[in-house]
Amino acid sequence: MLQRSWTEQGQLTIFHLVQPVEGGVARVVTDLVRAQTSEGLRTVVACPPGGTLASDAAEAGAHVHPWPAERAPGPTLPGEVMTAARLIRQSRPHVVHAHSAKAGLAGRLAVRGRVPTVFQPHAWSFEAVRGREAALALKWERYATRWAARTLCVSETERRTGEEAGIAARWSVIRNGIDLRHFRPDEGAGRAAARAALPLLSGVPAGTPLVVCAGRLCRQKGQDILLRAWPRVASAVPGARLVLVGDGPDRDRLMADAPPGVLFAGASRDIRPWFHAADLVVLPSRWEGMALAPLEAMACGRPVVLSDVSGARESLPPGHEAHCLVPPENPAALGAALTTLLADPGLRESLGRAAQTHTRSSCDVRRTAAAVSGLYRELVSPHRPMTRKRTER
Repeated sequence: MLQRSWTEQGQLTIFHLVQPVEGGVARVVTDLVRAQTSEGLRTVVACPPGGTLASDAAEAGAHVHPWPAERAPGPTLPGEVMTAARLIRQSRPHVVHAHSAKAGLAGRLAVRGRVPTVFQPHAWSFEAVRGREAALALKWERYATRWAARTLCVSETERRTGEEAGIAARWSVIRNGIDLRHFRPDEGAGRAAARAALPLLSGVPAGTPLVVCAGRLCRQKGQDILLRAWPRVASAVPGARLVLVGDGPDRDRLMADAPPGVLFAGASRDIRPWFHAADLVVLPSRWEGMALAPLEAMACGRPVVLSDVSGARESLPPGHEAHCLVPPENPAALGAALTTLLADPGLRESLGRAAQTHTRSSCDVRRTAAAVSGLYRELVSPHRPMTRKRTER
């Protein structure tokens, strides 16, 4: 696995090692592959079968290889590392880009700096666990940073979290972007038409206040916090409905704990109709790097309420913090923010218009992808500067 000269070999080859294969990480990788392929780069994706990533990445132009890998470290790790190393040798990339904690673990062990490696946490592993597991995860990140030519964060707060935790990385910050050609307002069709097209809402009376939460049903996304907040909202806003869009390991528990007025939509290949149907979108995460769903909702012209975790403040238009941010794991504050906005249609419309303008001016995925490609070229340049921090908007 010796580094090749891109200038001598011609086409720049990028190897994306990815786990998980659904949700925001999968969308980020698919968007990067689509942009990089159109730019003339050769893209290779290795990921576990199942989920949406393999088919989406292939459709976007990547050469896709199955990489059987569990989501969490365990006894299968040595085999996962060996398989990743074999696939990387076969692909002969100029840059390896490892996405999220598990791929970052296996990829850096497989390559160990012999090919320029970009590690993108997509939220830190040591925030996702507690106790001894968190200590071990942090110890690993401090050690393994030596094998990453660059650690790529999607928000300044994600970088700052890593830096304050003692990770001595060579940092870049390139904020997440979304496909603004896909995520657009409903072009005058209105919420009523959007709701009429969604069978789950067929029995919901017209004009019902509707809150949508889109994300994997898991501890990270905090839907349990939202369910504890909802009775306060329902008592203050009679008839209000909450829809959870997504699937995941906590689905059965959340359904068992759900108060009246909560609907479960399951996974959705296209989240836009739900954003168009919503009055308000909420994401009560416990941790993030920079979540995509709020950007997508704002691009569709909807206001959002977010827990104040990494990337949230950087997602919002200036001045929206007072209405749209709440402390993490605080059901009372979350319920109060949702109630205030549901009770004030004028404020919601104003926030939604500003959110749409903000995302369309600063969150284009093509700008994000161009910055990532620039990072790759910097890393394979024979005269690359080894800076500690670089930020792209």
